[in-house]
Amino acid sequence: MFVYLNNKLVLASEAKVSVFDHGFLYGDGIYETMRVYDGVVFMLDEHIQRLFRSASFIGLDIPKNISDIKIAIYETLQANKLTNAYVRLTVSRGEGPIGLDPDFCKEPTFVIMTNEFKSYPKSYYEDGIKLIIANVRRNLKEALNPQIKSLNFLNNILAKIEAKQADVYEAIMLNVEGFIAEGTIINIFFVKDGILCTPSLECGILDGITRALVIDLAVRNGIEVREGEFTKDELYNASEVFITNTTMEVMPVCRVDDKGFKVGEVSRLLLKKYRQEVTGYVYEKKGEHPSIWE
Repeated sequence: MFVYLNNKLVLASEAKVSVFDHGFLYGDGIYETMRVYDGVVFMLDEHIQRLFRSASFIGLDIPKNISDIKIAIYETLQANKLTNAYVRLTVSRGEGPIGLDPDFCKEPTFVIMTNEFKSYPKSYYEDGIKLIIANVRRNLKEALNPQIKSLNFLNNILAKIEAKQADVYEAIMLNVEGFIAEGTIINIFFVKDGILCTPSLECGILDGITRALVIDLAVRNGIEVREGEFTKDELYNASEVFITNTTMEVMPVCRVDDKGFKVGEVSRLLLKKYRQEVTGYVYEKKGEHPSIWE
């Protein structure tokens, strides 16, 4: 397996990052996770744009331009002979002496890792997965901007520990005001009175790329969408619930805490439409840039 480290591909066993790297010491860095279908990185432009946005929010200079990043991603996929995969792109502040001052780090660390994508069990999509509402609250958005997709993940990890202790797949966090925010790695949707509901960005959530696409697909298919502030009781009283992210796509939920749900028609429809969108995107991108996949 090969890893892209800074400016070259190296064997995974040789991909070393310093213990003085501020990503390791302080979680000072950013990342993106992408999914690859049949050799095409889905919504690559959107992910790279969000990476640069995150970088701008923390004053981090990414040592490559957009074109160079795309080439590096595809070089890494080709080196690992992967066509159905996931990609993790990480940029940390880089190596420097102990201390919080970003100026201590002269060069960012740039890493691309790829792995074969192993599909989630079919039962997850047919029967749904279980969630809990975590006791740990989502970081206050005024303290840590949720639009920064950062390496600082302890808030999410604490919620994930709760999920594991409850023997469920994922945990939903409330914000400090008690409204539903997001999961540890997902956005959440539910259907109430025929309306598709999802927390607004003002609730302190990341503007998920999959989330935005699912909202667009819902509107295109005549489903009314409401973004806003919702309590956990509103979620409990929904007719169906599902979650979204880059790798899961649209995944139905069968239980939140002690409340059960059936996999609904909206979830099934949006999963179908999402996968159709992927198919069209892959076809289009291969047509535009055939040399990338030769």
